[in-house]
Amino acid sequence: MKKIIKLLFAAAVIQGGIVYADTKNRVVGIDEFIKTAVSKDTSFEEILIDEMTLQYKKDLGLPARDIVLSVKSQYEFFLDHDESGPAATIGLSKLFPFSGTDVSAQYKTVPSATPGADSSAVTLLISQPVAKNAFGKATRLQDKIIGAEIDVIRHQVAEAYEDYLARIITAYFNWYLAYENLKIGESSYRQNLELLDNIRKRRKNNIALPIDVNKINIQVLVKKENLLKLREKYDAALTFIKQALRHDENESLVPADPMAYDDRKISFEEDYRDFTQNSRTYSILTLLEDKSSLQVARDANALLPSTNLLLGYETAGNGTGINNAEDEVFAGISLTWPFPDQTNSAALELSKINEKKTRLSGANKYIQLRTDLKTLILQIETGRELIAIADEKIKLAKSILKDETENYSYGKVSLNDFIEASNRVDENRFSKILRSVELKSLMTEWFRLTDRLISEKDIKSYKKK
Repeated sequence: MKKIIKLLFAAAVIQGGIVYADTKNRVVGIDEFIKTAVSKDTSFEEILIDEMTLQYKKDLGLPARDIVLSVKSQYEFFLDHDESGPAATIGLSKLFPFSGTDVSAQYKTVPSATPGADSSAVTLLISQPVAKNAFGKATRLQDKIIGAEIDVIRHQVAEAYEDYLARIITAYFNWYLAYENLKIGESSYRQNLELLDNIRKRRKNNIALPIDVNKINIQVLVKKENLLKLREKYDAALTFIKQALRHDENESLVPADPMAYDDRKISFEEDYRDFTQNSRTYSILTLLEDKSSLQVARDANALLPSTNLLLGYETAGNGTGINNAEDEVFAGISLTWPFPDQTNSAALELSKINEKKTRLSGANKYIQLRTDLKTLILQIETGRELIAIADEKIKLAKSILKDETENYSYGKVSLNDFIEASNRVDENRFSKILRSVELKSLMTEWFRLTDRLISEKDIKSYKKK
């Protein structure tokens, strides 16, 4: 009788079961998985493409600093005087955007209807805005706006990479969950096959009834059906893992327990304080508010009249060689002021509205972030408690199964009670691994939301690989 009890209990509590147990298995830890996926998955490179465009944004968004050469040449005919001659203009100009200063030089030849009266001149001119874009103010504002945009995009690239990293980490967790579930399913299926073999032997010895054999047969079929579903889920998870790793070899890959992702300590107050002071998310919100204020200042500057102080020098004379030259220096002012300037006025009012909207949106975002993090920390704490409960339930379920195994062998309980006790162990084991992976996912989400899943330094190191 004791031998029968041992056989029943051993069959009921087998905890092993290595998936695809052979010498070709290769364990892939989560750190190796992340590094390999990053180096081979083109999704990472696609994310970083956006950062490559940032070096050109200022060149596109600010006035050009080029030296501009302009050449114009034509041949003129004076029909009433039967005279003709070449006319040409050659100019060089250079804008200094951050001071607003425009410097130009021009050489010009002018033919005349009077023989020998052709003339030419060289002009140097300096133009300096003193109202709109005074001394380059609008350009400097635009430079700061573009700088804020660049910083926001750079942070957003890091955020996008962090989201990508969270996705592949979650994929690894799903693979690990499917692997552990498959191990449990295989173990459960094998133990029920052994139970079936045992119950058939008991039937031959007239210890068990035919209905008992049928009940275990049904149980085996249920376990086999469940095993097929678990294997399908595992194969699907493994397919994604191999795609991320660009792995096409025949060796079997198996995951390792990513324990580090549920052992890290969290302090809400400390983490939240660091989040508000150093996170990319808060930096983005601050940059967006700064950008909206700069846009208001830029659009207000655009309402000023276009006023330029002019300082120039000209030498003019006869012929193309500027013979008998006369020199002059001149100074002046130019003014262009549209009334009522409805386009720029509307742009300013719109900027003010957008500034207010940005600040309100930021304030709401701050509140929502704190709420989301507070909710997440509660879920993490609950998850840890649920894992502790699951451990206790497994311990109790195994103890009950041991007692029910002995009771069934002595005929004190029905086979249904024994089957129920056996299934309860499996259910609690499935529940435990699910709770464990859920906690790992919650921890990953915590570090993603607080911008600590990846750092700028990490991204740079991955880019070099």
